[in-house]
Amino acid sequence: MLELKDITAGYDRRAPAVRGAHLTLRPGESLGLLGPSGCGKSTLARVAALLHRPNRGSVTLDGRPVTGFSHRAPRSLRTAIGVVFQQPRLSADPRLRLHDLIAEPLRATGRRAEVDARLAELAPKVGLGGDLLGRRPHEVSDGQLQRACLARALVLRPRWLVCDEMTAMLDASTTAALVGVVEEYRAEAGAGLLAVGHDPVLLERWCDRTTHWAEIVKD
Repeated sequence: MLELKDITAGYDRRAPAVRGAHLTLRPGESLGLLGPSGCGKSTLARVAALLHRPNRGSVTLDGRPVTGFSHRAPRSLRTAIGVVFQQPRLSADPRLRLHDLIAEPLRATGRRAEVDARLAELAPKVGLGGDLLGRRPHEVSDGQLQRACLARALVLRPRWLVCDEMTAMLDASTTAALVGVVEEYRAEAGAGLLAVGHDPVLLERWCDRTTHWAEIVKD
């Protein structure tokens, strides 16, 4: 279970982006969080992914209260969550070839021996051929780079996925392809999904249930 209780968070304590948010995601469930741009969805997604410490409230993951966030979170919890952001160019190191971008989490966790096998498995699933894997971010399109970022999120076989506006910058065919990859992975791994967005049609088709931002935060 992923539980966020009474979360207040932001980057300015005097004017937090999120106030008193409650959210619960069960194992294997897909939850769509719908809301307008600028409402605080991305901040809450970063809290759920253990990347941002809330000012107030609690996060519980797999029955364990989370006390450390970002690099202070225990590795066992950090690696349980895969994250895909809206803007791939802001989340990808421009110096890395796509091959190394995808492999980065494996190397960071001392699992270098798995790199070749995982790349061979994931690259075709996300639609990246060998020629693209050798390119750097500035040499590929946004859609191709987002495919690599999704592969990076899946490479450690996470139990939870947080997709923060993952398809907002993509065309319809790429959106359908990446949603299909996520759903194939979830069917295989039983992973829970928090999909954040502002497109009700996409989220209602994609997720088991959808909740609006106004329903999870205090007035």
